[in-house]
Amino acid sequence: MDNKNTSMLDGTIWKSIVSFALPLLLGNLFQQLYNTVDSLIVGNWLGSSSLAAVSSSGSLIFMLIGFIQGISSGAGVIVARLFGAKDTKNLNLAVHTTVAFGLAAGLVMTFVGVVFTPQILELMDTPENVLGESIEYLQIYFMGSLGFIMYNIFVGILQAVGDSKHPLYYLMVSSVVNLVLDLVFIAVFNSGVGGAAIATVISQFASALLCLRRLISTNEPYKLYISKIRFHGRLLWQIIKVGLPSGVQNSIIAFANVVVQSNINSFGDVAMAGCGAYSKIEGFGFLPITSFTMALTTFVGQNLGAKQYDRTRKGARFGILVTIICAELIGIIVFIFAPILIAAFDRNPEVIRIGIEKARTSALFYFLLAYSHAVSAVLRGSGKAVVPMAVMMIFWCVVRVAFLTITVPLTHSIQMLYWVYPLTWFLSSAAFLFYYKKADWMHSYKGIENN
Repeated sequence: MDNKNTSMLDGTIWKSIVSFALPLLLGNLFQQLYNTVDSLIVGNWLGSSSLAAVSSSGSLIFMLIGFIQGISSGAGVIVARLFGAKDTKNLNLAVHTTVAFGLAAGLVMTFVGVVFTPQILELMDTPENVLGESIEYLQIYFMGSLGFIMYNIFVGILQAVGDSKHPLYYLMVSSVVNLVLDLVFIAVFNSGVGGAAIATVISQFASALLCLRRLISTNEPYKLYISKIRFHGRLLWQIIKVGLPSGVQNSIIAFANVVVQSNINSFGDVAMAGCGAYSKIEGFGFLPITSFTMALTTFVGQNLGAKQYDRTRKGARFGILVTIICAELIGIIVFIFAPILIAAFDRNPEVIRIGIEKARTSALFYFLLAYSHAVSAVLRGSGKAVVPMAVMMIFWCVVRVAFLTITVPLTHSIQMLYWVYPLTWFLSSAAFLFYYKKADWMHSYKGIENN
């Protein structure tokens, strides 16, 4: 097996992690441009209410798709372990089982998203003047959810074997497609938020097809054969066992964020637009966290599969430290330049004020979010995904929802919605610090039976 360009099992640790994470960072940057370009064009061409409709969709999209993404992350861990252990037979079976799961999940998600979007938006107290456009945007988005899910499945496989460069190239292409189509549909044909959704769907399918072509054309053991796509019970069980806690974790966090969004909605469309504009900026601020945590999961998975425990420990320490530093530097930048950044999305003074308040409450606490996500990534790579699920269920769901349920009715202040995130980031980071220092998280992998 030729793994000179993809293996994270040898060489200088920091170079292995950084060289893998940098393409991920650029790729995540282009992926973030999907929704950001939508918001910029929608906000400037269609106005604040349309921006609110598009911006408020993120929490609902993640609630419905986050579970599938969690299972997919479990697939990535299994693929990384098998790749590190050089178990080519089970590696190939895992790849085809993962793709079969993605196809089934994509079809289910299309049905659920299209049918239940109106009811969920009404339960979220979406303002009447925004509801129609929100339904239109989300239903079109979910009609194309197969493309989004299969892209994540394919990229998860490629990243698990150490290939972070090709997903970057494909995202660059699809981001350009998204930008051009946004301008054509909205600025030229005046198709409204529906045009923004169609542009996103087409660009997602484009990136998924490019990834598919890569997996079909490679000569590596993870080569995909369309005729061999099917469920293999033993591998499916391993994927679900590792991925289910992450899927539940994603859904729980997303549910809590939907509760937060419902509270934001209660303050009106200006608050929705202001917080939505900040969320796009925050998405860019979190890119180093996402990139290094994805690299950490792959690094830990591959090296534990090869039983390289000392290398695993050193890599985890480096990845956690770099993630924290990068996140905090970006937080400082967001804090300083918040007025300019928010104004790029919407020039309404009230929208800008709310966006600035949200940014300057959260930005300096990015290091806490970074630590929680980095330790979670290490634990997922080691197969202990139940721990991050439990910690985030307690602090990012139960505590977050309880805090808002008590404070918002008492104070009638949107400030409570700003502070709930730094508070719960702090609590989860304290719990993760305790577990990371005290527990043996490196010796849970026992391999996969060949029978």
